[in-house]
Amino acid sequence: MNRYFIEVAYKGAQYSGFQVQENAHTVQAEVDRALSLLLREKVESTGSSRTDAGVNARQNFLHFDTALPLHPQFLYKINAILPPDVVLKGVYRVPEDANSRFAALGRSYEYTLYTRKDPFMQDRGYFFPYKLDVDALQEAAGIIREYSDFTTFSKRNTQVRTFICAIEQSYWTVSGERIVYNVSANRFLRGMVRGLVGTMLRVGRGKLTIPEFRAAIESRDCTRADFAVPPQGLFLMEVRYPEGLLQPVSFIR
Repeated sequence: MNRYFIEVAYKGAQYSGFQVQENAHTVQAEVDRALSLLLREKVESTGSSRTDAGVNARQNFLHFDTALPLHPQFLYKINAILPPDVVLKGVYRVPEDANSRFAALGRSYEYTLYTRKDPFMQDRGYFFPYKLDVDALQEAAGIIREYSDFTTFSKRNTQVRTFICAIEQSYWTVSGERIVYNVSANRFLRGMVRGLVGTMLRVGRGKLTIPEFRAAIESRDCTRADFAVPPQGLFLMEVRYPEGLLQPVSFIR
């Protein structure tokens, strides 16, 4: 039996999230359907990172097992089966015990705001035409790196055993009419990035002071976070693995 990691990207607007769910249209279900059709056997993949309904990914991974050889035009044929808003970008041979979720060393996200109405950004960002104190946003983003317990920014009904995360990067960038939050960590909790963004936007709008922002983090109370930012502004940008784990498989184009 061979194990493969596959790299995908997708627009999440038409999906009820990434992970397979009963009676729901999901990205993983589309990937599994395409794999099963091409290989002519039932394939059930395992995903590296779950994304919520409407959330996008520039890079996400799944793994699957098969004893069958992969078609020389595997990449082309899978993409011909997949819907237009999902693309298979690469296939990698890995050891049989490698797990796309647990082998990941870290993940990076971006959340994009745009400040002037733009129909081409409607499904890729959050239209936010309000005055923001970018210095306050930046200060709040820096404060996040001082903490490790992010219970405040985890939605309820989660099954995780710990709310501890190691934040590696947390900062805002401004480019013209776009304001982007960049964050990297070893792991993320359910709803965490949107909770961070929504709560920092309250700081940037002057509705929450920096001491109150710290107090919200330290409270470990999710009712003190603001999760009410839309999903389309959020992108999973990168999933990082140990060097040398992913061995690319070459196909005929």
